[in-house]
Amino acid sequence: MVRDAGAITGHQVVSKIPVLLTERVGRSLVRWRYLGDMSFALMNLISVKPEHPMQSEVSSLLQQSDAVAAMLYPGEYRRPINAESLAKTDTYVLIARIAGKAVGMCVLFDRGDYSTELKRMIVDAESRGAGVGMALLKGAEAQAMQLGALTMLLEVGTRNTEAQQLYRRGGYQPCDPFPPYAGTPISLFMTRRLTAAAVPP
Repeated sequence: MVRDAGAITGHQVVSKIPVLLTERVGRSLVRWRYLGDMSFALMNLISVKPEHPMQSEVSSLLQQSDAVAAMLYPGEYRRPINAESLAKTDTYVLIARIAGKAVGMCVLFDRGDYSTELKRMIVDAESRGAGVGMALLKGAEAQAMQLGALTMLLEVGTRNTEAQQLYRRGGYQPCDPFPPYAGTPISLFMTRRLTAAAVPP
């Protein structure tokens, strides 16, 4: 990832500064602009890349995801996902790293109809507020466009307000449930049309 903004030293936080980020995904150079509170971590090498799911860091992040869901929705059924279940064709696990440490992940499913589904977005508890979630979201969109997708779809829990705010900042809008899901009182479905620039509004 290339920073087109001035360098920052120490743990200084810069607020409301537009930063143009450039990242190479496959053969494409994808650029986006992140507007908002920018931390030292975001401006200094959050890398987001597809990785093999069979690693302990993936299992640890999935456990954090399950713990958050259990806290928000006690007693509700949640389809179990483990690292082994993600090791299949048309499934991409994207890992966010800072200085080599895994600080977040998400899962991208290629639906085969020019759309992709984003699932299991989780940021390590110690790294929240550093821009990792937005970096993952933009990395997932770049990967989806590499696959030829025109639309990103996702489901987010109605009580997960932090995730909803992230997706809305990224340009996502509510939509009807998409197959194979049916609407439930605790689910909100969202979508965004992907563009070559991958720049949120």
